[in-house]
Amino acid sequence: MWRRAMVAAVLALIVGIWHRSDPELPERAVRYLSASLRSLQGGAGTAAAEQTIAAAWEALITSPAKQWSRVAVGVNACVDVVVSGVGLLQALAVDPGAGQDHDVLRSKEDLKETFIHYMEQGAAAERFYSDKETFQRIARAAVEYPGAQLYVGGNAALIGQKLATHPHLTVLLCGPMGPKLHELLDEQIVVPPESLQETDEFHLILEYKAGERWGSSVAPQASRFIFSHDRANGEMSALEVFVASLEDFQPDLVVLSGLHMMEGQGRQLWEQRLREAVVAMSDIPNEVPIHLELASMTDKDYMNSIMQEQVLPIVNSIGLNEQELLFLSQAGSGPHSQLAAWDGVPDVGRVSDILLWVLTQRGRADAGSEADLTRVHFHTLAYHILATVDGFWANQVAAVSAGARVAGSQACGTQAIDASRVVLKAPLEFYTSHAEPRERVTLSPAEPVAVWRRENVSFHLTPVLVCKHPLRTVGLGDAISAEGLLYSEMIEQ
Repeated sequence: MWRRAMVAAVLALIVGIWHRSDPELPERAVRYLSASLRSLQGGAGTAAAEQTIAAAWEALITSPAKQWSRVAVGVNACVDVVVSGVGLLQALAVDPGAGQDHDVLRSKEDLKETFIHYMEQGAAAERFYSDKETFQRIARAAVEYPGAQLYVGGNAALIGQKLATHPHLTVLLCGPMGPKLHELLDEQIVVPPESLQETDEFHLILEYKAGERWGSSVAPQASRFIFSHDRANGEMSALEVFVASLEDFQPDLVVLSGLHMMEGQGRQLWEQRLREAVVAMSDIPNEVPIHLELASMTDKDYMNSIMQEQVLPIVNSIGLNEQELLFLSQAGSGPHSQLAAWDGVPDVGRVSDILLWVLTQRGRADAGSEADLTRVHFHTLAYHILATVDGFWANQVAAVSAGARVAGSQACGTQAIDASRVVLKAPLEFYTSHAEPRERVTLSPAEPVAVWRRENVSFHLTPVLVCKHPLRTVGLGDAISAEGLLYSEMIEQ
């Protein structure tokens, strides 16, 4: 024990000397030494940190003064078939090999290479499978695979399902609604009759565990790869029905998702459909806020159309993960767009730079802008950030905490955070920007929400208590955004 204490003391001295002598010390080195110090300060130390954070969240998560009562959600919905990715590919007689990303999947070989590409990164992704007949054969194999599970799927349906668990909310859900999906939905959800159809849309979710191997490939963390041949969601065919249903439903919040599904349909279709989507969304009353949930995309022209000319200026809030945030910057030549991918846990300073750019260039943070965008909910495995333009949103400490709490509990399949089943992976020290001027922030488990301001944008960061052995990774981003919205309050202008 005395040796452990001595080593810990020496490490603490090194960290202190390095910080004073070299303020530009790479953050990764600081984080590594700090993590080593924490692990040496006692085996129960990290478990105590997780327990402290979970308890602190419970005190911080308070309902907003004005809560949503009627939320309309649309428009992508399907049945998710969740299977072991490696197991299904082996059942399809596909051999392991080298990974390579494909924007659109045209064969089982493309599927294998793209799956391996993202499995080796431990990153989530979604692709369109262009061959209908082959997809249907793969889907049948997936449904029949031992242990396959069928769930509500699609960002809109998942967000609607999550919101419907809160008894004070009335939720309308509009999307391509087949019989199996309708059966799986919470009975409290209102479904417009016009959105019902005779057959279901299936999405295949290939999951893998942390450390899982296939050939020479190893997954660094648990995640999933999603693919489908889904024309109804791909064309956002339910959008007009959704917007038309709002007049009778009278929501006080609209949540929209599914734009990413159009990307695989070809430029001619998505250009026309995106224009039609903007016209339809413009019919939503100005006093009703719109949250847009983004998802994985690969076409920079399509992303630019969403970002610059079409959608972002007319929504009030967006939710996205680390891949989507970086791609947003790459498509628009924003901060750190030269990065090909994040190296491990996304650097907080770089994330902060991109979030500020989004709200300044595409949102209301620019004083002369007439855009409606004032809120971005960013989530990655290790931490979440809510960035909001000052004067438009309240209760954001509770909102970001609620989003992080549900990430840890839902992944582990527990009602509340179980400190023994989660681990803290977030940096406890970070910079608020990658460039000067910047501020160094130290996060305390007892006060797990860090707050800072840049220009007229406020940032709220909290760590995620990452499930060590997640039961299911699909839908976590949607649950995070749903909880964050539930505890957010929009300030009347």
